[in-house]
Amino acid sequence: MSRVLRWFLLGALSLGATTPGRSLELNGQSYFTQPPWRVEFTNYDWLVDQGGPEYFFTVSLAQNAGADLGGLVITQTSGSDQTFWIDPTQTTAFFGRPRQEGTAIPVRAQFHEQKRIMRVEFPEPPPAGSTLTVVLRPPNNPSLNDLYLFAVEALPAGPNPAAAPLGFARMEILDDWGR
Repeated sequence: MSRVLRWFLLGALSLGATTPGRSLELNGQSYFTQPPWRVEFTNYDWLVDQGGPEYFFTVSLAQNAGADLGGLVITQTSGSDQTFWIDPTQTTAFFGRPRQEGTAIPVRAQFHEQKRIMRVEFPEPPPAGSTLTVVLRPPNNPSLNDLYLFAVEALPAGPNPAAAPLGFARMEILDDWGR
């Protein structure tokens, strides 16, 4: 298919041919018509080895996203401690923002320890126009102080989703020298 025809079809479909809850499908792949464009990261526990931290990843979907949110892929791209465990069974999600928690959203999560990738899927995809937060709960913060970066991608609900990059979550872990 020519590039001009592909862009024409993409533009035509983004003008309203998609229905809420259904993604734009092109060549067997699902897309957002208006993808989310950033992630907000919050962490209230920033000391080395601090127990029970919660890492909050907040994403807002545009009303005209063209697709519900099928999932997020969170990849640790930097940070000295490449071995701290993130327990997928402790992963949760909710509508809203940290400390303004709304209704819970069911999740299925998988963590690939060697590749440092957490994949969070939503069996009941949050609809376009929603703001939601995914919470990762490792047993402890990393054991080494450093700046940790996580690349975050949004996946539209639908077959063979095309990931939309949301940017990087930045987490600084500090030594506890003052105690």
